[in-house]
Amino acid sequence: MSSPTASVRTLPERITRRDADPVPPPAPPAQKGVAAVGVAIAAVLVAVTLTSQGWREAALLLLGTGLGFALFHARFGFTSAWRQLVAVGQGKALRAHTVLLGATAILFAPFLAAGVSPTGVDVSGYVSPLGIGLVFGAVVFGLGMQIGGACASGTLYAVGSGHTSILLTLFGFVVGATVGAAHLGWWQGLPGTQDPVSFAEVFGGHAGGLAVTLALLGLVVAATYVVGKRRNPPPVAPVATAGGVARVLRGSWPLWVGALALAVLNLGVLLVSGSPWGVTTAFALWGSKAAGALGIAEPATWDFWASRSATLEGSVLAETTSLTNFGIMVGALIASALAGAFTLHRRIPLKLAAGAIIGGILMGYGARLAYGCNIGAYLGGISSQSLHGWVWGLAALAGTWFGIRLRPFFGLSRPVSSDSVC
Repeated sequence: MSSPTASVRTLPERITRRDADPVPPPAPPAQKGVAAVGVAIAAVLVAVTLTSQGWREAALLLLGTGLGFALFHARFGFTSAWRQLVAVGQGKALRAHTVLLGATAILFAPFLAAGVSPTGVDVSGYVSPLGIGLVFGAVVFGLGMQIGGACASGTLYAVGSGHTSILLTLFGFVVGATVGAAHLGWWQGLPGTQDPVSFAEVFGGHAGGLAVTLALLGLVVAATYVVGKRRNPPPVAPVATAGGVARVLRGSWPLWVGALALAVLNLGVLLVSGSPWGVTTAFALWGSKAAGALGIAEPATWDFWASRSATLEGSVLAETTSLTNFGIMVGALIASALAGAFTLHRRIPLKLAAGAIIGGILMGYGARLAYGCNIGAYLGGISSQSLHGWVWGLAALAGTWFGIRLRPFFGLSRPVSSDSVC
């Protein structure tokens, strides 16, 4: 990383000039001590969760650890994928999204159709209403991603891999999600909100809904090639990687491998918890608990918590998204240390700090209005055959366009290269 700005806010870049060396550089030596600390933290968390909550919660923590491991080693990006497409017409990362979305939809379909998992829990996908809040929230989220430097999952794995500036994004995320939870009742009362639209219901069952979902994903892939042909984007540069079998533990993984790993782990979350992988409910929970404890507000009176009172009153170790979030951070810590890439950044330029906090607030607020983030609404919605996931993706892409144009105000480039935090 050649500049102080990049060293604070970015993981290794995927896009570079057209004359880039196509041979990936070797991975630096593994940071075995840091990796051992990460493994020890994971072991303690699993033991505490197992004894205090039960095997399901411990399993969710382990699945989250796997998600963090895969996210880091594949450098699997959501923020960067949309920015690459909008800024320079590079669609490779967005095509990886279609692999993730398609594989997850295929894995989910039989269990959503059955309504029950082999573990004995009722299974349901994320199928949410359409309305003003969904569109506005997703646009705001897309804008916030570009100035905050990460999405929801990217915030967690960047924090775990030592990017201390993203702690500011996480703080803003929690604040925004909490305020969004407080305001959600007003947004849901606006005219224009419609009932959820499930492809499974519209097209005669989950098989028909899956076929439509896969066909739409195919159109997305075709569109990325059309855009790329017209704009002639720069190539995607390889990331430092280990060779041979060591690549499994030390990275970097091909994007398609990361996509399949994330899909399988998401299925695990569905089968253990009964719902797909999500992120931002935990942020609202953490902020609401803090607001209540400090006497700032009474979250129990908010509409968002009306049907979730047990979650608000219970331990964070009993809440699904909190468990997977903790696991993602620990998994990214272990993965980054094995890759020799764990680095703590102590100096954060003021503009970047402001962008991190403001971007986090926008993402947290937008996620609550839009029924989730890039994971819960976009990945979870599309994989659950819900129309709202597609609307969320289009609206977030529009927000990305605005966000890219605001990046220079926060000391960030309007890229021909792309930071792959998320």
